[in-house]
Amino acid sequence: MNIPSNLKYTKDHEWIKDEGNGMATVGVTDFAQSQLGDIVFIEIETQGETLAKEEVFGTIEAVKTVSDMFMPVSGEVVEVNPKVTEQPDIVNKDPYGEGWMIKIKMTNPAELNDLLNAEQYKEIINE
Repeated sequence: MNIPSNLKYTKDHEWIKDEGNGMATVGVTDFAQSQLGDIVFIEIETQGETLAKEEVFGTIEAVKTVSDMFMPVSGEVVEVNPKVTEQPDIVNKDPYGEGWMIKIKMTNPAELNDLLNAEQYKEIINE
């Protein structure tokens, strides 16, 4: 299971990468995509919206289930990755690279401190 140490994680299996200048990239973890199975559809209609931490920013649909994706921190959704809506299975292949979901302008970067580091996230998924 790939859990990069340079990212922060949520208990709901999203990851976030602080890009500096208040910007961050958000996606779903390798564990999440492996649990979902073959991802067939991704819907993110929150571009331009400012959402609170833990609010739903989109949905991810696999063959067997549909799951909400939650904001790891508060912020404005400034960009949606066009690749994930055109080729949803890219999330299965590269969840931390080309399979990122959104870019956000964080409204409270201090919320990053409330998230899990790689070791803490590993403990959650191994329970």
